[in-house]
Amino acid sequence: MVKNIDTFKKEKIAAGKDTFMQVLISADDAPNFAMRRFTIEPGGSMPMHTNLVEHEQLVLNGRAKVIIGGKEFEVKKDDVVFIPAGAPHNYKTIGNEAFQFLCLVPNKEDKIELVEE
Repeated sequence: MVKNIDTFKKEKIAAGKDTFMQVLISADDAPNFAMRRFTIEPGGSMPMHTNLVEHEQLVLNGRAKVIIGGKEFEVKKDDVVFIPAGAPHNYKTIGNEAFQFLCLVPNKEDKIELVEE
């Protein structure tokens, strides 16, 4: 399978502020991992939440404050981020550029739970 990234539907993430996701490789496309691209617009954010599965991420554009398991990081283009399964995490853009990242997750059952901050 080869497709251009701009051909994938952009879905708004209800829990996030100005946050969108594109499913680039789904569980139907590949046996082990799914690949998504997230875009968080300037001023946007994702609330503190947990997932049952780990996340492997590559920052494509912009900057953000990311909290993972109580530790705060500032991430930027070309940074690699690992979020262990079950670790509370959130994102908030910094600056005037959209924050974009690839997120790879195993094709296992996942449940997203919002966490009170």
